[in-house]
Amino acid sequence: MVLFLLLIIAAVALGIIGAVVKGLLYLLIIGIIVFLVSFVFLGTRMRRRRRPAR
Repeated sequence: MVLFLLLIIAAVALGIIGAVVKGLLYLLIIGIIVFLVSFVFLGTRMRRRRRPAR
């Protein structure tokens, strides 16, 4: 969970810098990609933790 939160914070920071600073649109794109990857990562971790019902 800590890694997920760290990825979200990094994505938000990259997105803000990419949107504010002129000419750094690629940082905004990288921030969006990191944001999406973090949710995929969280989804795979949550799916793995489920235990089968008895």
